[in-house]
Amino acid sequence: MGSRNTRPISWIKAARKDFEAFPKGARDEMLRALTTAAEGRKHDLAKPMTGFGAGVFEVALKYRTDAYRTVYALQLGEEVWVLHAFVKKSTQGIKTPKKEVDLIGERLRRLKKELQR
Repeated sequence: MGSRNTRPISWIKAARKDFEAFPKGARDEMLRALTTAAEGRKHDLAKPMTGFGAGVFEVALKYRTDAYRTVYALQLGEEVWVLHAFVKKSTQGIKTPKKEVDLIGERLRRLKKELQR
C-alpha cells in the first residue's frame, strides 16, 4: 500500500480559536471530515457551500443540542484552508446566517489576496 497524498490543513487563526471552543466529541468528528478532505475525498458530513465558487465546503454536524459548522476551501494552493468554525443555534432554521456567510466571504477574499503575494 503506497502512502496517501494528504494535503496539509491550514487554519485562519480566528477559525482555529472558535473551533477549539467546540466540545471534544464535535471537534473529533470535524477533524475526521477535514482529514478526509485532505486525502482528496468528500466526507458524508461535507457539502458544497453555494455562493463562493467551486471548492468551498461546509461540514455540518449535529452534536447534542447544537449544530456545529466548519467551512473549508480546497482551491487555494496545496492546502485545505479552514476559513470559519461556528455554532449554529437551532432557532435560525436551515440557512446559514448572513453574518456568517459574509464573514466567510471576507476571509476567503483576504486569504486569496495574501496567497497571491
